[in-house]
Amino acid sequence: MTGAGVDSEVEQAMIASFSVYPIGEGTSLSRFVRKGIAVVKASGYAYEVGAMSTSVEVPDLDALFALVKRVHAAHVAEGAKRIVIDLKVDDRRDKEATMASKKAAVT
Repeated sequence: MTGAGVDSEVEQAMIASFSVYPIGEGTSLSRFVRKGIAVVKASGYAYEVGAMSTSVEVPDLDALFALVKRVHAAHVAEGAKRIVIDLKVDDRRDKEATMASKKAAVT
């Protein structure tokens, strides 16, 4: 079933930006970040690593939450005792949106 104003021909994808990081592990968290980025890379989803977060294109919330859960597990496996997750989701349903199209719209 299609909602009002939603083009059923538009391939839906979500863009999410997230940070997963341990606290109480000292000032350098790069070993944890490297593990998390490896998980994102292995997922096969389009992604971009930024200075403060990672952006990813995923098909739906289930895929996003599964990915974030795997990144969280990588931090636990690395020894984190307390983990904070910041997550933003852009679920655009009126037209196809990608990380590239969002950047192009403002440049």
